[in-house]
Amino acid sequence: LLNLLSNALKFTPEGGSITITVSQEPSPRGESLVRTHFTVKDTGIGMSEEFQKKVFDSFVRENNAKSSRVEGTGLGMAITKRYVDLMCGTIDVDSKKGIGSTFTVELPLELTNAENVRKQETNIAKTNLTGVRILMAEDNDLNAEIATIQLEEYGMQVTVASNGKEAVKVFESCPANTFDVILMDLMMPEMNGYEATKAIRNLDNRSDGRDIPIIALTANALAEDVQASLDAGMNGHLSKPIQMDEVLKTIAWNINR
Repeated sequence: LLNLLSNALKFTPEGGSITITVSQEPSPRGESLVRTHFTVKDTGIGMSEEFQKKVFDSFVRENNAKSSRVEGTGLGMAITKRYVDLMCGTIDVDSKKGIGSTFTVELPLELTNAENVRKQETNIAKTNLTGVRILMAEDNDLNAEIATIQLEEYGMQVTVASNGKEAVKVFESCPANTFDVILMDLMMPEMNGYEATKAIRNLDNRSDGRDIPIIALTANALAEDVQASLDAGMNGHLSKPIQMDEVLKTIAWNINR
């Protein structure tokens, strides 16, 4: 949904409109499922009929004046399609040049009940994070200071590295199992978060480098950014500005898995 909305924003000029709707109905696959429809509709530049046939292919972008001014890898729709396929759903597009595009996603989602939700939330809330040792790679001093203060309020111990290269050096110079979790910014000087993660995962003399949870903490929030983090060997992806509830849940889940 982030990726579909991001594309709608990129390709809808000022004064246009973007609408997202969600609806549900019983699933024909069984009473334990609900069929959920997500629709993202815009009044943007639209796509040709020919391009619609390959919009979900990798590294494909339509060649026009507007798209040439918009940055992108041509991977967003391919990744979105992959996620939908993994969830046993479908995604369709209906578009007309100069009029706009409508993307429709249909997913069979499993039903739960209030008791299961309360149980899950209670398990996270009961997790005591006191003493959890965090290595945080963050090149922005203010961001690092604010995050450190927030994490220390929950009893965690934070060591800050100012870039990816320093994070690898700190991790390697400390005894094995010094840290429980690494929070990794992505865009940093000297060595970015992807490179630092791969370096830590491939340390020959440190088996804990292969196992330690590494969580991206970044302003890059598109589907292709999440996939890039996972491909680099990270265990999770959190977006800035940080939501401490999500940070705590993610840390708790990773140290208890």
